[in-house]
Amino acid sequence: MKAIFISDAHLRNSGDKRYKKLINFFDAVKEGKIYTLVNSDSAGTDKKLINDLYITGDLFDFWFCTKEKINPEFKPVIDKLIEMQKAGVHIHLSEGNHDFFMGEYFHDVLGMKVYEETNDAKLDNLNVLIAHGDTADSSNTVYLFFRKVLRSRAFYNFQRFVPASIRWALAGFFSTTSKKLTIENGNVLLKKMSPFALARFQQGYDVVILGHCHVPSINYYTIKDTKRIFATPGDWMTHYSFLYYENNKFSLHYYRQ
Repeated sequence: MKAIFISDAHLRNSGDKRYKKLINFFDAVKEGKIYTLVNSDSAGTDKKLINDLYITGDLFDFWFCTKEKINPEFKPVIDKLIEMQKAGVHIHLSEGNHDFFMGEYFHDVLGMKVYEETNDAKLDNLNVLIAHGDTADSSNTVYLFFRKVLRSRAFYNFQRFVPASIRWALAGFFSTTSKKLTIENGNVLLKKMSPFALARFQQGYDVVILGHCHVPSINYYTIKDTKRIFATPGDWMTHYSFLYYENNKFSLHYYRQ
């Protein structure tokens, strides 16, 4: 089994550098060029089709869209996800602190898997918990309250019936507010996530994968004589990093093309 994990692209404008690089990366994955991406010495002749693509939150810098009205700036990347899906790649989207209410379009219309909170996945014989990770720091009560309001049914109904242009303007405002409430050094945030991962290991998970901190990392623990893994894919803003899984092994890589 082969899988890729990415996080925190924060796509907004289709002309942005990171947007274009992500489109090129998805093209390479769709065409089976992942072997070249994870093996720099490869001549690029061998193809490896991945089974699953996991996006661990904040693919978009905001998502206040309905299935009837999608922000046109998001169409290029959505089209690529559809192309990958048609090529046989299973798409899994975890909602982040910038993109939520995604199920009615990505799941109901496109048939992709959407997870509001956590995704209990099975990679070969490994029990894996996948989430964005914005709730891992339980001490940030102001943000957690703000998050609860934004994800409430009342707010969902409110934004759904606001005209699209106003809705997207509001989305930009709430995106900025969310950043201000969660702004913190990535390594500090990563450290705060570690107890969350350790608690999940005690619950029987072999691997915990979180986004949100924007730091690419793989951390190994030994609990009851068993190796556990806590990994963060990084981001698609400064690192252009992704986590690759094959045959019970994880590795971090950086897209340099």
